[in-house]
Amino acid sequence: MPLSPTSRSAVAADLDSQTLRVIRAIADRGSITAAAAALGYSQPAISQSIKRLEEKLGMPVLTRVARGVELTEAGEVLARHAATVLRAIDSAADELADLSGLRSGLVRIAAFPSASSTVVPRLLGDITVRHPGVRFSYLEAEPPEAVQAVRDHAADIALTFSYPGDPDDPHRASASGLVTLPLWREQMLLVVPDAPGLGDGSIELASLADSGWIAGCPRCRGHLVELCEASGFTPALGYETDNVQAVLAMVAAGLGVALLPSLALATTPLPEGVATRPPSATDYRTVHLVTAQGSTAVPAIGATIAAIRSLDAAAWGLETQH
Repeated sequence: MPLSPTSRSAVAADLDSQTLRVIRAIADRGSITAAAAALGYSQPAISQSIKRLEEKLGMPVLTRVARGVELTEAGEVLARHAATVLRAIDSAADELADLSGLRSGLVRIAAFPSASSTVVPRLLGDITVRHPGVRFSYLEAEPPEAVQAVRDHAADIALTFSYPGDPDDPHRASASGLVTLPLWREQMLLVVPDAPGLGDGSIELASLADSGWIAGCPRCRGHLVELCEASGFTPALGYETDNVQAVLAMVAAGLGVALLPSLALATTPLPEGVATRPPSATDYRTVHLVTAQGSTAVPAIGATIAAIRSLDAAAWGLETQH
C-alpha cells in the first residue's frame, strides 16, 4: 500500500545529508569501520547515526554479516537515491564556493594507469596553482570501473580509453546518461628488440607472426588479438603484465614483443636493445573524459574539466580530438 503524503513527508523529515553520506559510504566500502575512516567520523558516531535513523524509520537499514555489514532492502533504497541527492547538495555547495573565488571544493578523479604518471600529475599541478583551495582525490581504475565510479557518484571525472571497434566499449551502454567527451587520439607503438636491420620506418604486423607476445590489461589484450588476426595470424601470448617497465625488460631479454600506447611509454626510458616503431597499419586508441550530466555547473568540476581540455597533449604524443 503506498504511503500517504503525510507519511512520506514524515519519512523525508527523518533524512538528512549527513545520514545519506553515511549510508552511501557503507554501501561503497562494506563496513562501518571503513565508512568512518573515509568520512573522518568515529565508528561510534556512525553506529549512533544508523541507530537513530532505524528508530525513526521503524525498520533496519543494516544487517551484520561475518565480514562486516550489508544493507537491507531499505538501506539499498537509501543508498541508491543518496547518489542523486548528494550530487545536488554538492553542486549547491560548490556554486556557493564559486562566489568566494573557488576557495574550496573537492574533485574526485578516476583514470587508467598510464595516465597516472602523465596526465594526472600535470593536471593537478596546473589547477592547484590556479585554485589552491580546491582539493582532489584520485582513483586508478581501468575504463569500465572508472565509468562505473562516475555513475555511482564515487568519482566526478573519469579519464578512460577505447579502441576502435571494441565490442565491450564502456562508453556505449554502460555510459548511458553520462557525458562522454573524446579528448585525444593516442598512437599505439610496437615494442621490439633493436636488432640490426630494423630500420627507422613502420613494421608490418604480419612480420612478427612468429614472435612471442607480451600482453597487458584485458582490453589491451583483446585489441592486440583482433589486430593480429586482421593481419592473418593469432598472437602467441606468452606473458601478461600491466607493468610497463616489466614489459620493456622482457622485450630486452628477448622474451617477446609488445604493443603499447604512447602514454605508457612517455615517462619510461627504453632500456638498451629495445626500440619502438609504429605498425604499418597506423593504430590508435581514443582517450575520453566521462562525467555526470550537469557536473560542469559545479565550479570546481567545471574548472578541472577546462584544465584537462587545455593540457598540452602533444607532450605525450597525443593528438587533440576536434
